[in-house]
Amino acid sequence: MDLGLKGRSAIVCGGSRGMGRAAAEMLAAEGVALTILARNQERLDAAATDIRARFGVAVTPVAGDVTTEAGRAAVLAACPHPDILINNADGMPPGDFRVWTRDDWIAALDAMMLSPIALMKATVDGMMARGFGRIVNIVSRSVKIPQLEMGLSNGARSGLVGFVAGLARQTVAKGVTINNVLPGIVATDAQRHHVEKLVEMTGRSFGDIWAERGAQNPAGRYGEASEIGATIAFLCSVHAGFITGQSILVDGGQYPGTY
Repeated sequence: MDLGLKGRSAIVCGGSRGMGRAAAEMLAAEGVALTILARNQERLDAAATDIRARFGVAVTPVAGDVTTEAGRAAVLAACPHPDILINNADGMPPGDFRVWTRDDWIAALDAMMLSPIALMKATVDGMMARGFGRIVNIVSRSVKIPQLEMGLSNGARSGLVGFVAGLARQTVAKGVTINNVLPGIVATDAQRHHVEKLVEMTGRSFGDIWAERGAQNPAGRYGEASEIGATIAFLCSVHAGFITGQSILVDGGQYPGTY
C-alpha cells in the first residue's frame, strides 16, 4: 500500500532506537524526510547514516533532550514546518509510590505529558494552515491497564491522552489528525530496563521474569518494534484522515476488555 507520504517531512523524537527508530524507518521507506531527536550523539549519528543509506531520504540528526526547552528548540529549528510529528520519550522506571517525590512526578510530567504538548503547540497551527498534519504519540498500555508500580507513567501518560482527546476534535476538519499508540510488551531496550528494575524489586532472575511476561501475553510473545512502527506509519498516511483522537492498543490482545 502506498501511504501517500512521499515528499513529506517528519520530526521523530527518540528516533535513534526502539519504537522511535522503527517509526522513523517505516516513514523513511515511504519517502519521508526525517529529523530525528535523541540524547546520545553517537547512536543518533549511526541511526541517521543507516537510514539514509537504506532508504535514500534526507535525515537530520539533532542531539538534545526533548524534556528541555533547548532540546525542543533545536529540533524545531532543524524542521520548523513538519508535516508529521512523532512524540516519544522514555518512561519512568517502576517503583513504590510511597517513595516518589514531587521532583519524580514533575520529571514524569515533563517527559510524558508536557513535552509532547509543547511540541504540538509549536507545530499544530502550521499543519492546519497547510491543510495536512499527522501527530502520533507513542504512549503505553498503562493508560488502559494501570499497574501500581507504573504509577508515574499511569498518571502522566493519562494526562497526555486526556489532552489529546480534546485537541484532536478541533484539528481534524483542517486535515490534521492526532492519535496515540499504546504498545504492550515490546522487545526493546526500554522493556529490558523495565525488567531489570523488576529484578531489583522482586529478587527474581531476569530470564524468569522476561520469559513469564512473554508467555502471559495472549500472542505468546513480545511484540516487535517494527510492528509499532508500521501502525504509526499507517496512522500518518493519507488513508487515515478519518481516524483522530484515538488510543490504539498494539499489545497482542493483553488488554482484557471489550472496549
